[in-house]
Amino acid sequence: SMQCYPGLVLALSSLLGALALLQLSLYLRVPSRYGKHEERLCRPRGRLPARCAWFLQELPSFLVPALLLALRSPPRLEPLGCRLLCCLFCWHYFYRTFIYPFFTRGRPFPLQLLFFGMLFCIYNGFLQGYYLIYCAEYPNDWCTDIRFTSGLLLFLLGMGINIHSDLLLRQLRKPGEVTYKIPQGGLFTYISGANYFGEIVEWFGFAIATWSLPAFAFALFTLCCIGPRAYHHHRYYLKTFTDYPKSRKALIPFVF
Repeated sequence: SMQCYPGLVLALSSLLGALALLQLSLYLRVPSRYGKHEERLCRPRGRLPARCAWFLQELPSFLVPALLLALRSPPRLEPLGCRLLCCLFCWHYFYRTFIYPFFTRGRPFPLQLLFFGMLFCIYNGFLQGYYLIYCAEYPNDWCTDIRFTSGLLLFLLGMGINIHSDLLLRQLRKPGEVTYKIPQGGLFTYISGANYFGEIVEWFGFAIATWSLPAFAFALFTLCCIGPRAYHHHRYYLKTFTDYPKSRKALIPFVF
């Protein structure tokens, strides 16, 4: 059976942090090539329908921790705080795998980006699951610790913002439509990347609740990956729609 190797956790977390900074350097000036940004760049050759692509990309983040838990004998998720943390991670990816893809109305997704997305989800699913299932040690009263409670509240708040913003974006298009419109309502009143803001808050909440290097590395990666995308979305809206609200910021209300 598998054991905990702290050196492996440190190495994988450090690599994830390095990948975060690489993402930031690659996409701060030029957006990644899908969705509303692909028309200005070279078109990738192969594509999959958005629903199928999102399902395949997010699935490993749910399956890998579940497999690690199944391989653990006997199951270790003690105390309650550890079980809850693992459930939070799997809950997010259950939604992203089995619910979100079947309602999305996005454009066909490039196979190249799907491949790298799946690799990342396998990697991160293993890192977070391996740490929580085989390595994490929490006191019995972790559920009442301020780090857990405040992190959990941030996680739930971020997830709520993310799901609500996704719903608002879906309502912009009728079935079969591929045109882009100005998002309205919710946090979109103040920022162009409300859905991205919600996910960033969610994973920083998870990092605080777990108080672990792997989770903080993942939160940093999330910020460096979708933060620039929110910035490029904001620029796209300003250039495309003459009536786009000038008071809106890109990612952080009243600041950026």
